[in-house]
Amino acid sequence: MQTITVFRGDGIGPEITDAVLEILDAAGAKFNYEIFDVGEAVYQKTGEFIPQKGLDSFDKTKVLLKSPITTPIGKGFRSLNVTLRNKYDLWANIRPAKSNPCLDTLFKNIDIVTFRENTEDLYVGKEEVIDDNTVIAYKIITKKASRRIIKAAFEYAIAHDRKKVTCVHKANILKKTDGLFLSIFEAIAKDYPQIESNSLIVDNTCMQLVMHPQQFDVMVMPNLYGDIISDLTSGLIGGLGLLPSCNKGDTHAMYEAVHGSAPDIAGKGIANPTALLLSSCMMLEDLGQQKTSAAIRKAIDAVFTDKTCLTPDLGGHASTKQFVQSIIDHLKKDEG
Repeated sequence: MQTITVFRGDGIGPEITDAVLEILDAAGAKFNYEIFDVGEAVYQKTGEFIPQKGLDSFDKTKVLLKSPITTPIGKGFRSLNVTLRNKYDLWANIRPAKSNPCLDTLFKNIDIVTFRENTEDLYVGKEEVIDDNTVIAYKIITKKASRRIIKAAFEYAIAHDRKKVTCVHKANILKKTDGLFLSIFEAIAKDYPQIESNSLIVDNTCMQLVMHPQQFDVMVMPNLYGDIISDLTSGLIGGLGLLPSCNKGDTHAMYEAVHGSAPDIAGKGIANPTALLLSSCMMLEDLGQQKTSAAIRKAIDAVFTDKTCLTPDLGGHASTKQFVQSIIDHLKKDEG
């Protein structure tokens, strides 16, 4: 049994974490868990948002399932997500957005995977006050980081029988930084002649995504555009509550729900655990438990098809517990 680290997060984090672990156990996932409370409540008690024991666990297990962690805004705290990505060099952020035909969404047949470079660009957080009127932020693009995320996107396309990889950039204005990223993309694309490749300026990409989203397959881009574009693709399929995500490096991987901690509904028992559950499916697949992942995905689809046990964000009236129990009931039905 493989041991994984679990961070329960803030707000609705503990609720959706417990829900996902209950479903994983019901599906027969072969995991042991080292579970840690993290976030603002822990900070108030200990002075640490993430306890050192939690980081030590991730150091050891190399696999983390993480619920949302709130970072105070405007108080001098750096994003805890960015901190974790940089600490463990989790350089690839992969976010699959796939529409579910059972849900009533404006767009149909969406199946887009966003590859976001995860360690540099404006997210290095380096800013400088020049004078009372001027502040500079540094945008950093390196050959190493660009090559590995672009190559990863093409390798994913090969492994998953994808047909096309699109590079998103603003090289018409940012000729040196985004120009470097684009030139590396064009060079690497030549090594994958079996995969169609193209490039689009980021503003045009946003327009195309809401007009003709079915043209996109795998997309790769620097950090900031990846943050924005992946949220946009989540909107095409029904929102961040349905978008899974993983952050991978050479040695460690973090699977997370990328939506916020939703403190306004925390404790009300109506949170939707789907994004974290689908992230755990990605984790199962990466760790060789494809059959278990497939069973969970099938059960989710059955609940969405039935429509009688959907949480309020999906247009239903079910509680988190009712939603979870419905998934577990479908799992048991399939086993029988």
